[in-house]
Amino acid sequence: MTIGDVARTAGVSVATVSKVINARYGVAAATSRRVQDVIDELGYESSLVARSLRSHRTNVIGILVAEFEPFSTELLKGISEAVADTGYELLAYSAGGRAGREVGWEQRSLSRLGGTLIDGAILVTPTVVDPHEGIPVVAVDPHTGPSGPPTVDSDNLAGARTATEYLLGLGHTRIGLLGGRPDLESARLREEGYRQALAAAGIAVDPDLVRVGGYKPDVADQPAHELLTLPEPPTAVFAANDISAIRTIEVAQELGLRVPEDLSVIGFDNVPESALCVPPLTTIAQPIRQMGAEALRMLVDLVAGVEREPHLRLPTALVERESCRRLDPVAPGS
Repeated sequence: MTIGDVARTAGVSVATVSKVINARYGVAAATSRRVQDVIDELGYESSLVARSLRSHRTNVIGILVAEFEPFSTELLKGISEAVADTGYELLAYSAGGRAGREVGWEQRSLSRLGGTLIDGAILVTPTVVDPHEGIPVVAVDPHTGPSGPPTVDSDNLAGARTATEYLLGLGHTRIGLLGGRPDLESARLREEGYRQALAAAGIAVDPDLVRVGGYKPDVADQPAHELLTLPEPPTAVFAANDISAIRTIEVAQELGLRVPEDLSVIGFDNVPESALCVPPLTTIAQPIRQMGAEALRMLVDLVAGVEREPHLRLPTALVERESCRRLDPVAPGS
């Protein structure tokens, strides 16, 4: 459907239809209503590129992700809830496949979309957050932490400390860590929180109990097996995200271990899958949807030229379910 089709059906010129679409003066009220009725009847919508060439605005915000996984999906839910009444539409865009795992994927995506399809962008866990000329951006949980453009994240350090302290409170002292990717600031902070909690309890970190899980189930599989088949395995594992924690539970069950009777497992994120696994996963909740909503509000303000604090950090919270239990005391002489 084209603007010419609308003009022919309404019996007016293309210029008149353009004026109606762009709310310009010079069209009689009755004519404007007739054109709008035809637009509604035919389902016509002007292209984003044409709209941006005319007004230098599309009223579209881009959500750029490396891939659509549980964390980014929850963010999108929060963003979509917050966009109502802002006058903006959303365009979710994935770098896709292998390209999404390469450093700089977000810059390439911005170059494709910025200036013609979107007025601003929310970058989800970007590898770099260098400012992009001509288009405002907000980064959610960037790899390198808060720097450059405005960012939204959660308190990874405090959350990891809470997770480890929770296991310590259940009597566990041999606690394994299935960490995240070494290149991510969030993963570094979660490991630091784990180490701080152990140090405060007077427990030295055993290097054998620290493994890199990578935030993905296929990457977490081997290190989870290594942890649980040690000569002296951990009695509890803190996995740096829920997906790795769920894979740890599955590995434990494959090895004949019962969760939580033989092994306690705690995760981080509180994605929907954490409540659906067996047993349901105890985890540290990031307010993921709120993070998305706040990023959207921050970006709308940026586009409008409203000044705000450049970095927002939201609190985390413990969610107790059924994957952890108190460690049974060892009887004397046993």
